[in-house]
Amino acid sequence: MTSAKSVTRSPASSVQATTIASSLLTVQTPGRGFTDLTSEAAKFVAEAHGREGALTLFIRHTSASLTIQENADPSVLVDLTTALSRLAPENAGWTHDTEGPDDMPAHVKTMLTGASLQVPVLNGRLALGTWQAIYLIEHRKRPHRREVVLQFIGSNQ
Repeated sequence: MTSAKSVTRSPASSVQATTIASSLLTVQTPGRGFTDLTSEAAKFVAEAHGREGALTLFIRHTSASLTIQENADPSVLVDLTTALSRLAPENAGWTHDTEGPDDMPAHVKTMLTGASLQVPVLNGRLALGTWQAIYLIEHRKRPHRREVVLQFIGSNQ
């Protein structure tokens, strides 16, 4: 159990959600790997005049996904790609192979990592940690055109 002295919390703040802004972000991926969407997400929040609220990102695909991960050391993304390949290898005897040997492993990787994210917006900025970035993960070998729905819900005052 955690002692009361080791946990602190700021006072709750409250705003009335007065804005819902949506946009469709189209991303051309280079193939398997991570594409940083952080600056596009921040730009969208700024254009929506988002002040306090939440940004939701939702990818409209089943063989690519979204994640929040470290943005400082590129070797982290290399190691994460390796880990995902070990968890869902192409040569695992998958039944679904209509679109090629990388398709079913891509679906498994998407299930493990997720199709949506929610990031708090505080004082007009994404409340990401110092070393965090928002990434689209392309799980297929070849390039794809991916769509990510961005939606800000909150206050713009």
